[in-house]
Amino acid sequence: MPKKILVVEDDTALANQLAEALRQAGLEVTVSNDGETGFRQIQEKHPDLIILDLVLPKKHGFKIMEDMRENPELKTIPVIILTNLETPQDIERASSFGVKAYLVKANYSLPEIVKKVKGILEGE
Repeated sequence: MPKKILVVEDDTALANQLAEALRQAGLEVTVSNDGETGFRQIQEKHPDLIILDLVLPKKHGFKIMEDMRENPELKTIPVIILTNLETPQDIERASSFGVKAYLVKANYSLPEIVKKVKGILEGE
């Protein structure tokens, strides 16, 4: 059974390209384009891994992580941050939530992101 990935990203083109790349790697992918819907999908689907943007409409990525941390069923789901925010404060705050990786969009290609996802799912 393929691993379930949730991509929470408001840039539709990027979200669709990333979803397609992950599907080609054999993963099951759901996409959400805003934070509110994304958090609802986290609660309903319990994905194996979440790729989360921080700056989202309706609910910020940090708020999603805060809400996940408060829920025992959700707090252990691995999260990869994929964002354009690269201040030390943002990186430190994300690290405090125990994210598995903090990726700045401009610095990573789709194949590199897929490789990172697969590595985390395989326990690397």
